[in-house]
Parts: sequence; structure tokens; C-alpha cells
Amino acid sequence: MGRHPGHRIFQRRMTRRDFLWLMSASTAGAVVLPALKGCAVDPVTGQQRLMLMSEQEEIAVDRQHSPHQFSNDYGLLRDNRVNNYVTQVGQSVAQVSHRPHMPYSFNVVNANYINAYTFPGGTMACTRGIMVEMEDEAALAALLGHETGHVNARHTARRQTTGIVAAVVLGGVGIAAAQSDRLSGYSNLIYAVTAVGATALLAHYSRENEREADALGLEYMSSAGQNPQGMVDLMDMLRGMSDRQPNALETMFSTHPMSQERFDTAQREARSRYSADLNRNVGRERYMDNIASLRRIKPAIKEQQAGEARMAREQYPQAERHFATALRQVPDDYPGLLLMSKAKTAQGQHREAERYLQQARRVYPDEGQAIHLSGINQLAQNRPDVALSHFQRYERILPGNPNTVFLQGVAHENMQNRQAAAQQYQRYIQMAGTQTQQGRYAAERLQSWR
Repeated sequence: MGRHPGHRIFQRRMTRRDFLWLMSASTAGAVVLPALKGCAVDPVTGQQRLMLMSEQEEIAVDRQHSPHQFSNDYGLLRDNRVNNYVTQVGQSVAQVSHRPHMPYSFNVVNANYINAYTFPGGTMACTRGIMVEMEDEAALAALLGHETGHVNARHTARRQTTGIVAAVVLGGVGIAAAQSDRLSGYSNLIYAVTAVGATALLAHYSRENEREADALGLEYMSSAGQNPQGMVDLMDMLRGMSDRQPNALETMFSTHPMSQERFDTAQREARSRYSADLNRNVGRERYMDNIASLRRIKPAIKEQQAGEARMAREQYPQAERHFATALRQVPDDYPGLLLMSKAKTAQGQHREAERYLQQARRVYPDEGQAIHLSGINQLAQNRPDVALSHFQRYERILPGNPNTVFLQGVAHENMQNRQAAAQQYQRYIQMAGTQTQQGRYAAERLQSWR
């Protein structure tokens, strides 16, 4: 077996290169779920179709993965008025769908990027980034109708192969290096939780899937009493933004490929099949009233989007200025605090990063991302005991993330507690196998200790 850079990490104080390897190795956790072979009735067409995933498994995927995805997206929005309104609109669409019995859940997450997504059992989320771009209830109904279309057509179940649902990234931590002659040690590390943690599960709908979801979304929103112009306007808004803010739409278009054809089809269908519904109220005032709290912080969201674009280009001082502006506008904004901590860490300012992480934990005490990042920050400062307490707390809140299990092993090993480290590495292998880089490292450590 070849030796990893990590084989020497715990024989001395971790260097920047060691830590960079260690953290990049903890990016992904492979999760393998069982699949059932058999035919099932397609709820949309009524025809028999081979399905490798049962309805019960679709629901189980929601319950297992959606909490981690929501945490990656800075947690659920804590605003009852917005949440209740989105749920009301979503349920009105779901109840006229082909699968009204599914346990639908409609949520808003604190992420700034522009997107909406659904897990196969009906757990959905809209980012606050897209909420502040839409202008009326009809567009919201179109967005939720489209996602409901994916659930009803069972697009995720269709994509699965025998025995494997997906290799899902669960709260993964990616590392990017920022170069500076003034910095040393761990000072040029930045921790960036991926924008879409369950990318392999949520992404890569085919164009055929998108067309079908568009058609079903139009059908459902119209049956729910909404103006089908909302679908046309939604697609037009996204097309226009792709020219002005391409970075903000990267995730949206990776999960939902956009095309002129889709816009043209929606416009044609709205004007022909659903023309009788075009005189309905689009619900602009109702939408604006119910998302007033989000509209008030739209300037801060825009600053954070600009800062995240700078971060992606490794322009950390410039990113920090955007985040600082956002935090002056909304001092206790959880995503803003975490983004600032990442910008500080990128510039080697770990103690300052820790201050923002502490504030984020006070704002959202039971949300996982700040806790996870706090553990990583403590590892960077060679405080494995404190890091371990954060990882253990994270696991109590969000169990099932193999990355956190691996990092607990790292913390124990840094504390010279080989037995406890071995237990965590063995847990990691049982959860994720040895195909990942951290899995191979864990197996190597277990073998050497025997």
C-alpha cells in the first residue's frame, strides 16, 4: 500500500501541507443505499416502468440527507411568516399533483446562491437568493411546481443504478490556498463548505427531465389557481440574470439546465393550453408583503453574493470588504458571519475567524455548519481537544456525516489517544468504505497500529 502524506502527520506538529492534505481528504463521504429491483406504475403516465428505488426509499433519502444539505445552505430561514407562506403555496400545488400523498415539505434556506431543489420524497428548499429575485406568487408557484414535477415523475429514482443511490457529499469541507509572503503555518487555509452538499443526488437532471418538470409544473400551478405567466416570467428572469450575474446562477443551471427552448415552450404552452388562466392575478402584492423581511436585507444578500464570487477567485481581502458591508447592514446574519470567518481564515487570521464563528453559534446555536467549521478552525490552531468537543456536538445535532467521524479520529490521534482514534476510523470505514482518500488513510492507520 502506498503511503499518504498523512502517515507522518501525528509524529510532529502538523505543517500547512499536512493540514491541507488532511482537510482536502475530508471533502466527501460516500453513502451507499440499497435499491429494489422491480416494476412500478409511473404516477404520471400510468404505465409500468422499471424502478430501482421504492417510494419508501425515496422518503428515507429525504430524511437522511436533507438535514445535511440544509446545514450546508446555512440552515433553515427563521421567519415564520415567510416559511408559512411558502408552505401554503407549495401545498396548494402538491395537492393537485399526481402524488398528493407524499410527505411534502417546503422550506427556505439561508444560502445566497440562486436555486431551488427537491429530494425525491418531496423535501424542497428555495434559497433566499432566489426568493428576493422573484416578484410575485405566480413565479413562486411555478418554481415549486417545477420541483414538484421532479418528485411526481420520480426523476431521481429513474437515475439510480442497481444497488447504488449516489455518492453524496455530506457537509464536505473543501480547502483553497491563499498565497502571501507575510503568512505562515496554517494562515493560508480557507474552509469552504460546498454550496450543494448532495450534488450527486440533486444535480444533473437531463433536458428531458427538465421539459417534463416544466410541463408538470405548468399543469399543477394552473390547477392550483395560479397564473401560468409565472412560469414564463420565472424563466425569463433566470435568462436575464445569466447575462448579468453568471456566477450566481452556476448552481441553478448545473442542477436545472436552462435553454431558450424551455422558455419558448413555456411561453407557447401558457398562451395556448393555459390561455384561459392568463387573466388571473399573479399575486405580486401578496408575495411582496409575505417576504418583506427578506426584501429588507436584499442589499446585504447582494453584497454577500459579490463576496462569494471574490472568494471563488481567491480574492480574499476584496471578499472581506463585501462581507463587512453586509454585516454592517445586518450584524447578526448567520451566513454573513460564517462567510466573514472564512475570509479571515483565508488570510491567516484564525483568532478573528474564531470570533465570527462564536457569534454565529450564538445566533443559530443548534445549526451545524458553524459548529463544524469551529472544529476545523480549532484543528488549524492545534487545539484538538476543543476541536473534538465541536465535532461531538455537531454529531449530536446532525448524526450520519462520515466526515465528522473521520475528523473525530483526527482529533483523538492528535491527542495521542490511539484507541479512541481507531474506533472513529473504524466507524468511518463502516460508513463510507475505503475508496475515499480519508478511508484509505484510516485503513492505513488501523493496519499500522495492529
